[in-house]
Amino acid sequence: MKPSTEAAPAPARAANRKPIHRNPKRTGELSEAAFMLKVKTLGFNAAKPWGDSERYDFILDTGSRLWRVQLKCTEVLRARGYDVQPIYSVYGKGKITYTAEDEDIDVLVAHILPLDVWYILPVEVFERSTSLRFYPDIPCKCARWENYREAWHLLDSHPKTT
Repeated sequence: MKPSTEAAPAPARAANRKPIHRNPKRTGELSEAAFMLKVKTLGFNAAKPWGDSERYDFILDTGSRLWRVQLKCTEVLRARGYDVQPIYSVYGKGKITYTAEDEDIDVLVAHILPLDVWYILPVEVFERSTSLRFYPDIPCKCARWENYREAWHLLDSHPKTT
C-alpha cells in the first residue's frame, strides 16, 4: 500500500500542534501588529521609528496632530485584573516612570490581548505610576481607567502642534 500524499484534515493537524507559549517579546510584536491594524481601521496613520532607541513605539498621525505613542500589552490575568508597567529602563539609572514634563511620550496605549481591548491614556493621567491595572468586563470598585477604554476620540481633541 502506497502512503497518502494528501495533507491531513485540518482538525487532525490542529490536534497535533503544541500549545503556543509566547514570550514577552513575541507578545509585544503581536500587539504592535494589532495596533497598526486598529489605527488604520480608525483612519489614522502610524509610523514606527527606526531601531528601538526612542522611548515611544509609534508616531501616530491623527490628521490634527502627531502623537508619540508608547504601546504596552498584557495577556495574563492576575488578581482579577490585567497589569502593565508604564516604565522604561535607562542604563545605570534603572527603571523610570513616564512624566509629562520629560516629553518622552504623549500617550500610552495599553492593549489587553485576550480581549482585544484598548486603553488610551494621556501621559498626564498616569504619570509617575509604576503599575496600571485594568479590569475590562470585570466588576470592580477601583476600575479607575475604564473612562479611557477605547477612548480613541482623545487623540482628536488636541490642536495640531508645529
